[in-house]
Amino acid sequence: MPKVSVIIPTYNRLPMLKEAVQSVLTQDFEDFELIVVDDGSTDGTSEEMKQYGGRVKVIEHTENRGVSSARNRGILHARGKYIAFLDSDDLWVKGKLKVQVAFLDDNPHYPLCYADEVWIRRGKRVNAMKKHSKYSGWIFEKYLPLCIISPSSAMMRKNLFSKVGLFDEALPVCEDYDFWLRVSARFPIFFINKKLIIKRGGHPDQLSSRSWGNDRYRVIALEKLLSEPCVGQEERESVLKEMEKKCQVLSKGFFKRGNEFEGRYYQEIMRRYGIEI
Repeated sequence: MPKVSVIIPTYNRLPMLKEAVQSVLTQDFEDFELIVVDDGSTDGTSEEMKQYGGRVKVIEHTENRGVSSARNRGILHARGKYIAFLDSDDLWVKGKLKVQVAFLDDNPHYPLCYADEVWIRRGKRVNAMKKHSKYSGWIFEKYLPLCIISPSSAMMRKNLFSKVGLFDEALPVCEDYDFWLRVSARFPIFFINKKLIIKRGGHPDQLSSRSWGNDRYRVIALEKLLSEPCVGQEERESVLKEMEKKCQVLSKGFFKRGNEFEGRYYQEIMRRYGIEI
């Protein structure tokens, strides 16, 4: 059985995918299986991946179902003790697997660790903004404003999914925000302060740029969280404060665009919890 199952979900990104796969195959840690989940690609992805032989296991979706479905399919096929994701537009730095495996082996009370990243936008390196600062420990409240954990930077114990569930396939974006919230509400998370991944953004099919108003999906994730039994009163108040901020911005934005139905919808969400905005 492999120590790590590496899962790459992909959809019509063959040139970038081949670079991502190579960044895994050239790691200095070899006890892993590499699973590529082809989410209905039409660019010959599956056939190209089969040329790697037994080094890459290909799972095919006959139609495009979204990144959550692809990740979940990979998880269900994974045989490793640890799970590591790599988005097909990102790259790993050599040493990524070795560093994170060593940490999880030595720290059994942490179910998950994540690493720092190099950001590339349209081919140029850029600095992360302060709002993207990383933290260790009980990071739940630090995480509420926005997603600070890149899936490509994380490694987790496979049994974590039996405790918090899989990725929400109903969310077209912010599915990682939803998942990490469920994790950080229950467990401490460790940040490895080393730049172990390269995030490549600014390209036309970047998921986070496809959908306007990503806070719409963060509000869904936050409201879901209110029904989680692990969320205590103090955490609940923090969730409601963050929901209020996001609903105010969304409501004002919709009203400004003349969409009263959507504007009132976000006002109504907060009225459910006794908050007028």
